[in-house]
Amino acid sequence: MRTMVDRHGRHEYPAHWEADVVLRDGGTARIRPITADDADRLVSFYEQVSDESKYYRFFAPYPRLSAKDVHRFTHHDFVDRVGLAATVGDEFIATVRYDRIDADGVSAPAGRPPAPTPAGGRAGAAPAVSDQAEVAFLVQDAHQGRGVASALLEHIAAVARERGIRRFTAEVLPANTKMIKVFTDAGYTQKRSFEDGVVRLEFDLEPTARSLAVQRAREQRAEARSVRRLLAPRSVAVLGVGRAPGGVGRGVLGNLRDAGFTGSLYAVNTAFPEELKEVAGVPAHRSVRDIEDPVDLAVLAVPAEQMTEAVTDCGEHGVQGLVVISAGYAESGPEGHERQRALVRHARTYGMRLVGPNAFGIINTSEEVRLNASLAPELPRPGRIGLFAQSGAIGIALLSRLHRRGGGVTGVTGVSTFVSSGNRADVSGNDLIQYWFDDPDTDVVLMYLETLGNPRKFTRLARRTAAAKPLVVVQGSGSAPLGHAVRATRLPHATVSALLRQAGVIRVDTITELVDAGLLLARQPLPAGPRVAILGNSESLGLLTYDRCLAEGLRPGRPLDLTTQATAEDFHRALSRALADDTCDAVVVTAIPAIGDGPPRDAELAQALRSAAAAAPAKPVLVVHVELGGLAEALSAAAGTAPQVGTAPQVGAGTSTSGDDSGARPEPPPPGAPRTQPQKGAAPGAAREGTRLIPAYPAAERAVRALAEAVRYAQWRREAADPGKVPEYGDIDEKGAADLIADLLTRGQDLTIGTEETCELLGKYGIHVRRALPAPGPDAAAEAARTLGYPVALKATAPHLRHRADLGGVRLDLADEEQLRRTYAELTKLFGRPEELRPVVQAMAPRGVDTVVRAVIDPAAGAVLSFGLAGAASQLLGDVAHRLIPVTDREAASLVRSIRTAPVLFGWRGSAPVDTPALEEVLLRVSRLVHDHPEVVAVTLEPVVVAPHGLSVLGATVRLAPPPARDDLGPRMLPLY
Repeated sequence: MRTMVDRHGRHEYPAHWEADVVLRDGGTARIRPITADDADRLVSFYEQVSDESKYYRFFAPYPRLSAKDVHRFTHHDFVDRVGLAATVGDEFIATVRYDRIDADGVSAPAGRPPAPTPAGGRAGAAPAVSDQAEVAFLVQDAHQGRGVASALLEHIAAVARERGIRRFTAEVLPANTKMIKVFTDAGYTQKRSFEDGVVRLEFDLEPTARSLAVQRAREQRAEARSVRRLLAPRSVAVLGVGRAPGGVGRGVLGNLRDAGFTGSLYAVNTAFPEELKEVAGVPAHRSVRDIEDPVDLAVLAVPAEQMTEAVTDCGEHGVQGLVVISAGYAESGPEGHERQRALVRHARTYGMRLVGPNAFGIINTSEEVRLNASLAPELPRPGRIGLFAQSGAIGIALLSRLHRRGGGVTGVTGVSTFVSSGNRADVSGNDLIQYWFDDPDTDVVLMYLETLGNPRKFTRLARRTAAAKPLVVVQGSGSAPLGHAVRATRLPHATVSALLRQAGVIRVDTITELVDAGLLLARQPLPAGPRVAILGNSESLGLLTYDRCLAEGLRPGRPLDLTTQATAEDFHRALSRALADDTCDAVVVTAIPAIGDGPPRDAELAQALRSAAAAAPAKPVLVVHVELGGLAEALSAAAGTAPQVGTAPQVGAGTSTSGDDSGARPEPPPPGAPRTQPQKGAAPGAAREGTRLIPAYPAAERAVRALAEAVRYAQWRREAADPGKVPEYGDIDEKGAADLIADLLTRGQDLTIGTEETCELLGKYGIHVRRALPAPGPDAAAEAARTLGYPVALKATAPHLRHRADLGGVRLDLADEEQLRRTYAELTKLFGRPEELRPVVQAMAPRGVDTVVRAVIDPAAGAVLSFGLAGAASQLLGDVAHRLIPVTDREAASLVRSIRTAPVLFGWRGSAPVDTPALEEVLLRVSRLVHDHPEVVAVTLEPVVVAPHGLSVLGATVRLAPPPARDDLGPRMLPLY
C-alpha cells in the first residue's frame, strides 16, 4: 500500500499502521505512527526514562531533548523516516524509529516518494535508492520486560518492508544486553560485528521460518496470559451491585461468593451511602478507586450510560480485565454499535482486555480459584473440558447437558473453564484456544461459534491445538458478531467446514453432537483405527448399531448377541475378549433394560463393564442403552472421584439420557467442600487411576457418530505427525515472477492479465500452458494450424462458450485444413461472427481426464487451493475438494483423492489410470505461486487434461491485485475498532 503524497511532498497519515497488541504480561498497548502533534507526549515520555536507558540510546549522557530533537523525532515522511510509538492511555511507553540510509550509512533525503512496492515489500520490488535503514528503540524503564520492544520490532519491520526496505542495521552498546536480545531473538537472518566499542547488527527483514515461529510463540504466550489474567484473578470487584437482593450485579456477586471464590471480593456502586461498609457479607465501596488493594478483574453490570465512568475508574485503579454483563450495545442497534466500539477502545486505552459486552460470564472450577463470575447460579463441578460459547443461551444449555450427561459428576468430564463472550467485542474463541493449548487442566475443548471471525487465524491455531488435544466445534451460519470488524468470507459454508476439518477440528452440527463427542473424548482413549466390535443383549439393537457404523464409514464386525438372559459375567467375558482381539479398535456395548431376576442390574453390569475396560486401557468402549438412567449413572460413577453426599450417588451423571436430556438438576456441593482433582497434564481420554469412565448413549446413531468423529480425529492426529513438506523446485524463478508482477500491477490495481502474460508468469513456476493462437478468420485459423501442426482443436473463447464442449463451442481432432475451414464456417453460422466467438486454434493434447485447478485468496479464510473434475461433476454436483495454502506433498496427494469422482483418475471400470503424480506436482506449483506472491489473488487452470503419462494445461487465467497491508502473516495484532 502506498501513502498518498500531496503537492507539497507531504505524505498522508498511514492509519493502517495502527494496531492494538497484547504484550508478554497479558496487558495491551496501542502501536501507532508518531506525528507532529506528539511533541508534548514525547517530551513527557523522555523525562520518565532513566539516565541509563538514555545513555544506551544515544551513547552519551543525554538528560533532555532539544527543540531540534523533538522536531526531528516527531516529523516523519512515513517513507524514509518513520517513527512508531507504543501507548497506554494517552502516554508513550516506548518508541521505535528507522531512517533509510545509503551504502555509506548516510540518511536518505527527506520527501522522496515511496519506493514502488506493489509486491508489499517482497523480494523483487525495486528500491528507490537504498533498501536498508538504521533502527533504534527506547522503552520506558517501568515497561521494560513486557515485550514492548519485540512487538514494536515486528511492526516497524512490516512498515519497512512495505516501504521497500529489506535490511535493518542497529548499533548497540555491549552493556545493553536487553536490546541485543530483542534483535537476536527475533529470528531474522543476521550478521553481528564489533567495532569501536559498539556492537553492529545487520539483519534481513524477509520473514524466515524461525522468525515466524518466534512471532507465533510470542503471540500464543501473550494471548494465553491475557486470558489467564481474566480466569485466575486474585481479586474481583462487581460494579452495579444493588443494596437489596435481586438484579444482575447482586446476582453475580452472590454467585461469586457462593462458589467459594478464593480471592478478595468487593461490591461497588456509586449509589451506596458513605456509611455502608458491607453488602451480603462482602466489603462495599462507592468506587473502584476507593479500594485500597489491587483489583485484577472487574465485572460490570452497570447501565450503558454509566459504563464510560466505570471503565475509567477501573483503568485508573490498574484493573487488568473486564467482564461486561451489561446489555444495550451492538445488539440494540446503530447507537449501541457505536457505544460498543467506544467501550472496546476505552478499555484498551488502559491495557485491559474485555469479555462481552452482553456476556453471560466466565467460570474457573479450579480449587485454587473457584471463580463463578457469571449468571450461572451454581459453579459446575470441576473436570477436564474447556467450554466456549458466543451465545449465553447456548452456554447455559451446554453446562446443563454436561451436568445431566455425567459431565460434571466425576472430576474427568466436568468443566475446567467456561467463557460465554456475548457480543465478542474483544476476547474471542481464538484467545481461548491460545489459553487452552497448554492449559494443564484442560484435555478437551468444546466450542459453539456463531462465526469464525478470522478463519485464517482460527485454522492456524486449531491445527496446532488439535495436534495436542481434541477441539470440537459447532459452527453456526449466522451473521458476524454485532459490532465486531469481521472480514466476510466468499466461500460456501460447506467449504469452510471442510477447511476446518483439514485443520484437525472435529466439526459437528448440533449441541447434542458436541456433548456426545466431548464426553467420549474426555473419557476414553483415541481409537487406533475404524474396526468396531459390537456386543450386547439385544440382537436388534446390535444390528442397528452395525448399520450405523457402516453409514459412518466404520468397519464393524458381526454383532455378538449375548441374549436377553446374559449375566454381568457374560458381558465381562465378552468385552474382555473383544478388547483383547487385535482386529478390534473400539467396542460398542448394547444393552436393554433388565427384566426379571435373571439379567444383571444396572450397578452390577456397570461394574462388570468398567472392570473389563480397565484391563485394556488403549481401546475405547461405548455403551448404547435404552432408557437406562441407572446404568448411565453407574457407568459414570468412580470411587474416589465423584463427589458424594452421604452414601447415595450424586444425581446428574445420567439420570436421564433420553434425546431431550431431561432430568433433575444436580445439587452442588457446599461451598468449600473438598474436591478430588484429576491428574494435570494427562492425555485426553487417557485412563487415570480409578477414573476409566464409559460414556453411555440413548441411541445407536449418537454413539456411533461420536465414535466416528473420534476415529477421524485419531487418523488426522497420526497424519499430522508427518504433515509432509512443501517441495523446493529448482526451476522456479521467484524473483523473475515478482518483477513481472510488479510491472503488470503498474497497469492497474485489480486486473485479469492477458493470455501471453499469464503463460509467462505460470512458466516461471514450471506450469506450461499449451499454446493457443487467435483465429479471427478462416485464413488465420489455417495459418495457426500450420504453425502448431495437425491435428488441432478449434475453440470459441467467448465467456458464454468457453469450456462448453456440450454447446458445440469446442471442436476436436481436426485433421487437415479442409476440415478446419468447414468447422470454422459451422461455428460462425451457429454462434455468430468471429469477433463475438473469439476463436482460437490449439494443438491437440493427449487424451485423458479433464480436471480443474483453482486457487483463490478469500478475505477471511486466506489462500485456498481447489481441485475437481471438469464439467458437471464439479459445476453441478459440487464435487470439489479444498486445501489451505501452502499445500504439502501429502496434502496434494490427499486433495486429488478427496473428491467423490476420484476413481475416474485411478482406472475406474477398466480405464487406464492417469498420471496423478504429475497432477499433484501442478497443484504444488500453483500453491507455491500463490503463497510466494500475495498479489496473485486468483488462478484458474481449466482444463488440465491428465493423461496416462503427463498432463496438458489447455487454458489458464490469473488475476492480480495489490496485497493487503496486513494479514495473518504480518505482525501480531488484535482486531481493530
